[in-house]
Amino acid sequence: MRQLALAITAPAPPTLDNFIAGRNIELVERLRSLAGGGVPERFIYLWGAAGCGRSHLLKGALHAMCGAGLAAAHVSCAPGAGMPDDVERSDYVVLDDVDRLDPEAQIAAFHLYNRLRERQGMLVASGGAPPAQLPLREDLATRLAWGLVYHVAALTDEEKGRALDQRAEALGFRLPSEVRDFLLTRARRDIASLVAMVDALDRYSLETKRPVTVPLARELLARREDAGSAVRDPASGSTG
Repeated sequence: MRQLALAITAPAPPTLDNFIAGRNIELVERLRSLAGGGVPERFIYLWGAAGCGRSHLLKGALHAMCGAGLAAAHVSCAPGAGMPDDVERSDYVVLDDVDRLDPEAQIAAFHLYNRLRERQGMLVASGGAPPAQLPLREDLATRLAWGLVYHVAALTDEEKGRALDQRAEALGFRLPSEVRDFLLTRARRDIASLVAMVDALDRYSLETKRPVTVPLARELLARREDAGSAVRDPASGSTG
């Protein structure tokens, strides 16, 4: 029974609906309108620190575009990866982590932008800094700045706390404030991991028939960390 709570469950696929917006409500609505053809601007650039949700937003926007029947493509940029051969046949393209494009791929991204512009296509790109501060060739950085530019604001601890309270409420239990504070200080800080901990805590409470308390949360976190260490260290010889 307890293995169910200790297992890391697969997160739900990223969508605009399950993105916890915080101060990014305008951006989420803009991406939703883009998928529905409700905005004249067809080029959007998102930037923010690692863990702020940039990739979630791009994948969520892609999901919305596919749902609207558009030929869409997702490109996760990385040195040496290049551009997929068929990307130019898409109506809509998302480029994640453009600051990781190598020089050859930057040229391809520049031409892709121009072709999408000529064909009335759409592009949503993301990076870790504003366009002017990206380590990219100047003509590509300039193109990225032509459209709408949004800073993706990371959730504050207060916003994360409200999100955890809402998740617990949706599961049918109240998350004590001291347990919420414990998770915010001891668990992984990104919101996806925090929500997953609330889910696991709910299951663990039911399986052990114990109330949701800080000792229960501490025990669950320790067990999951131990389980993760065992997976990372198969040479330990442990067979359970």
